[in-house]
Amino acid sequence: MTAGQYTYKEIMSQPDVWAEALAAFDSQDRLLHSWLETRAFDQMIVTGCGSTYYLALTAARLLRQAGCHALACPASELLLHPQSICIPGQRYLLLCISRSGATSETVRAQELFKSHVGGPVIAVTCDSGSPLAQDAGLAIAIDAAQESSVAQTRSFSSMLVVAQQLAALVAGHDLAASRPLPAICRRLLERYDDLARSLGENSAIRKFFFLGSDAFYGIACEAMLKMKEMSLSYSEAYHTLEFRHGPMSMVGEDSLVIGLITPEAARQEIRVLDEMADMGAAVLTIAQTHIENHRSVRLPADLPAWCSPVLYLPVLQLLAYQRALFNGRDPDRPHNLSAVISLDDI
Repeated sequence: MTAGQYTYKEIMSQPDVWAEALAAFDSQDRLLHSWLETRAFDQMIVTGCGSTYYLALTAARLLRQAGCHALACPASELLLHPQSICIPGQRYLLLCISRSGATSETVRAQELFKSHVGGPVIAVTCDSGSPLAQDAGLAIAIDAAQESSVAQTRSFSSMLVVAQQLAALVAGHDLAASRPLPAICRRLLERYDDLARSLGENSAIRKFFFLGSDAFYGIACEAMLKMKEMSLSYSEAYHTLEFRHGPMSMVGEDSLVIGLITPEAARQEIRVLDEMADMGAAVLTIAQTHIENHRSVRLPADLPAWCSPVLYLPVLQLLAYQRALFNGRDPDRPHNLSAVISLDDI
């Protein structure tokens, strides 16, 4: 069996799976409308584990941008320290995100929330028959996003598509603006496959730094995790301007610094990347605007801001995949990892 064969197919299948994610959301659109119109909650808690916690970080920021009081926390924190998250007298809606729908901390956190906090529960998962989906008040399941490989790729991005749709629904945006996403993803994968390979196979690069602000910080964390899981490479993620407050001491000619550029703070973020280039680092930017002097992945400039976060990820998944092969690793089977994490005594 060829190393990484499942991972590559799953990365490249994302355009089709995103279309399935949009359809899954549409199938629950009317019920979601009715839930949100009742406003039977004051705050939304978004939770998950590992990759889906990073997804929760992005989802919570998008929901806050939509005018919803939302916070992200790991499912283990909600399970073990609920008093630090749920304030007495507040009404909560819980949004649980899990690829398998069977991760022990997330399933138990949902159970605890229902029994001790109360309030509506929405589950986003890739398994409609999972415990999480079956026990939620409302489940949005993208079964087509299930994966054979251990590292999440199309599952993460398809669930993020759903989270983006939910935030747009809360904000009252026109959801039709998201319909081009699958086609745009296909073009990005085709256009930048060679760039991902050239950077992944660059032996001079030994450190990877992923920088993102606001909703893009969660994306940067997920890209960092994919690089670690698949290739066992040195990889870190930071808020973009925070990187200048200490971590940049690690930067040198052996570094690739990847900047996820936000339209609102592009000038400041590009300045940070310019400084890293002056220190000898290679720089890659992903942005909706043209950026000079650095390798770049160019995203469509006319997409609404709420549509764009998911588009920052596919090329970075390819980068991690290519680096894994270069390091002699099998990205389908990351070291010490399994697809579903279960702690019997949690």
